[in-house]
Formats: sequence, C-alpha cells, structure tokens
Amino acid sequence: MIRTKSPTPAQITIPRLAWIMLIALALIWGSSFLVTTTLVETMAPLHAVTHRVVWAAAFLWVYVLLRRFPLPRDLPTLAALLVMGALNNALPFTLQAWAQTTIESGLAGILNATTAILGPLVAALVLADERLTRAKAVGVALGFAGVAVVIGLDALKGLDLRSLAQLAMLGSTLSYAVSSAFARKRLGHLRPEVAALGMVTGSSLILLPLSWIEAGPLPLALPGPTLAALAYYGLVVTALAYLLYYRIIRTAGAGNATLVTLLIVPVAVALGALARAESLPPKDFAGFALIALGLVVIDGRLLRRN
Repeated sequence: MIRTKSPTPAQITIPRLAWIMLIALALIWGSSFLVTTTLVETMAPLHAVTHRVVWAAAFLWVYVLLRRFPLPRDLPTLAALLVMGALNNALPFTLQAWAQTTIESGLAGILNATTAILGPLVAALVLADERLTRAKAVGVALGFAGVAVVIGLDALKGLDLRSLAQLAMLGSTLSYAVSSAFARKRLGHLRPEVAALGMVTGSSLILLPLSWIEAGPLPLALPGPTLAALAYYGLVVTALAYLLYYRIIRTAGAGNATLVTLLIVPVAVALGALARAESLPPKDFAGFALIALGLVVIDGRLLRRN
C-alpha cells in the first residue's frame, strides 16, 4: 500500500461515513481472494494478474486525466513508480495468485493480514523516523507467533507445495511492507491517485511482457462470466479500492484505515465457505487471533483507552 498523510491528532472515533467506507473496502478486498481463486482455475496466474493491473491502469488514466491532476515527468520519479509497480503489484499479486492455486481463499486472506505486522518492522529498519517501540515489537512477535500457528512449524521441516504456497503469501506481504517504506521515501510528493496510476502503469509494463514470455499471449476471447470477473478484479478490487482507501485516510486517518486489514479476514473466510465450501482447521483461526492481537498491540489505541 502507498502511505499518505493523515489528519492529526490521530482520530479514535471514526465518523459514520468512514465506517461505511471501511466496510465497503473490506467487502471489496475480502472478495478479492475468492475472485483470484476462481480466475486461476481458468487461466494462468500471470494472465490473471496482468488483466488486473491493465484494467486498473485504464480506469485510473481516465480518472486522473478527467481530474486534471499534474503528472510526473522527471526520470527519478518515473523510475520510482516502476519500482513501486514491481513491489506493490507485480510481485505480490503474482505470488498470491500462484499461492491460491494450492491454498484456500480464506487462508490466503488470513495470511494477507500479516501485511500490517511486517509494515512496522520494515519501516523501523529503513526509515529514520520510524522506531520499533516495545509495543510494536510485542505486536510483531505476536503476529509471527500467529503465522507459526497457521503454517505449523512441522510443515517447515519438509516443505510441500502447500507450505510453499503459504510462504509465497507471506512473501507477498513482505513485498507490500517494503513498497510502503519505499513509497514514503521516494513518492511522498505525489498525490496518492497519481502515485496509484503510476504504480499500476508500471506493473502493467512489467507484467505484459513477462506473462507473454511465461504463459503466452494475454487471452482476450473469454466467456462473459470470466470477463465480468476480470472487470471486477481490475476496476473494483484494484482501481476503485485504491481511491476508496485514500478517501478513508483523508476522512479518518491512516491509523483507522488499517482497521480494514482485520475486517478483510472474516469476509474472505465467509465467502470461501459459502461459495466454495472451504473449511479451515481451528489452528488457522487461532493463528489469526494472534495476528489480530498483534495488530491491536501495534496500533495501541485500544490499550491506551483502557
């Protein structure tokens, strides 16, 4: 995710409109795991994620041009946007799509929640103004404990395809965390909408040739239901969701916007159970409880209120 400035002081009470937007965003991003699993059953994972970013780029180009936002033209910024396209889209989207050829969509949603656990850790390592406080360290430790419960330490002794898929999901969340820190250092001068446009354009430039080399030409003659799923994947799950996320940050603050990380999981698990009859073992829910507790400790506001 691209981080942007938030109102200060940080708000604890979230406006009603922000709650509505948070729930809408959780429903959108929570459904993305079900859509991914469905699409990778009908096409190569690289084709699915290439469609995703190309559709999103087309939408955001129209949006930004209609709003007449200034576009960057200097080479350092354009290069940074290409790096962001790789770190925040091309790499994590591909890892997630490949992982979901093996693991359940609900489990993918649970592991995706570790993005907010790894974010503070990466930020503390590379950003001078981000310190790993005791509370954050405890929260990160709880999050890693949750991951260990979900994956199971025994699975790491003999890696199988399922274990590799879960590790790929964690690799995608690490890529998100690195991209967030990179964006703070290199793209803080851009409007979030313009940064999002540059990012998905950059990832499109990366994924179009890569998917062609790896899986062949991008399929276009597709049945109606698949095209509808791809349109939802690119236009709603990616482009519209980015715009909604930044609106939440402007309305309620970046800290409150991170609540969507927790709200996504029950949506992903419920949709997987309803649409695909997925059934996750109790250890996955126990692991998510530890991850959620880690996020609460890192955020700190609930603890301060008590």
